[in-house]
Amino acid sequence: MDATTDTLRGPSVSMLNGAKRATRLIFLVAGIGMSAWAPMVPYAKARLGLDDAQLGLALLAFGGGSMLSMPFVGWLAHRLGNRTLIVASGLLMCLALPALALVPDMAALIAVLLYFGVVLGAVDVSMNAHAVDVERMDGGRLMSGFHGLFSVGGLTGSGVMSALLALGVPLIVAASVMAVMLAGVVMWLRHDLLNDAPSADAPPKEPLTMPHALAWLLGLLCFVSFLAEGSMLDWSAVFMRDFRGVSPASAGFGYAFFSVAMALGRLTGDRIVGRFGPVWTMRIGAALAAAGFLMAAVVSSAAMSIVGFVLIGIGASNIVPVMFSAAGRLPGTPPAIAIATVTTLGYVGLLSGPALIGVVAHVSNLAVAFGGVAALLVLVSLSARIVK
Repeated sequence: MDATTDTLRGPSVSMLNGAKRATRLIFLVAGIGMSAWAPMVPYAKARLGLDDAQLGLALLAFGGGSMLSMPFVGWLAHRLGNRTLIVASGLLMCLALPALALVPDMAALIAVLLYFGVVLGAVDVSMNAHAVDVERMDGGRLMSGFHGLFSVGGLTGSGVMSALLALGVPLIVAASVMAVMLAGVVMWLRHDLLNDAPSADAPPKEPLTMPHALAWLLGLLCFVSFLAEGSMLDWSAVFMRDFRGVSPASAGFGYAFFSVAMALGRLTGDRIVGRFGPVWTMRIGAALAAAGFLMAAVVSSAAMSIVGFVLIGIGASNIVPVMFSAAGRLPGTPPAIAIATVTTLGYVGLLSGPALIGVVAHVSNLAVAFGGVAALLVLVSLSARIVK
């Protein structure tokens, strides 16, 4: 019997606590690393002289890199182990930040963003697969809390980077400071991550097959959830400005309230899932998010639209963690493969969703598009038994 099997069957309390702490930290690191890029975008646009269309094309490489790498990453995590992939891709992610501060032209920007997306996709799949193992060993509900720290990291990364730039720190210095700090955390936590790499005398891992059919169904539901999140990111400020008469300077507060509500919902989500179960958590959450979209679309008040965005954040906060946890427990499919399938379809929703919202808004208006998202979330609510 190899050490990995011993660990997975009967971890010590200190080992399990260390693995939980390391998993929380890697989710935090991933959130910080991804969001640290956001304050750098205007600098890249100005330095390279890009117009909006050129910048949009370059940014597409970021999400496209993540989406395209995820199926391959699932296979790689299954073969090499999640810990190896988390550490390697985490360190490679850190290299992208100073590289993004130095790109000399649009071609280099696209190349580095594609690289950034690929390594972030690797971190995403491997850390979620690792989280499934930790949650299984613990016997409780942990996934929402892990994703909550990713949301906290998203707020922290953009905030710290913005603060450094506001203080006059040169862009390359600020990006390098962030990269070094994140790389230090990755190296520090690597020994506490579960050692799931196959040993030399271990039997070969089972051959890979197509993901379980339920993984594809979970992926379609994840597509809707990511579509809802993407519509908030790209369209909430436009909606507040054009439909609720909010000034451009204040229009972003809608997304800020949504983000804070989602982070709080995830940080308390493990307790909610433990009390009500994953089915009812997903059912009520999706219904609540649908109600939030309808409230924002129908009630002609800026204040009530903000309330609607808060409901969307709270309702959607635990849908994806619950689905990832369910994907990791599917029979006959390794967790990394199932999660890669679900995450890939989710990213398709994140990338294509805002464009679909734009098409519907062009044909009718943005309020109608939000109503369409609400209808899709109702379908997610009705399909909640899939995560049982």
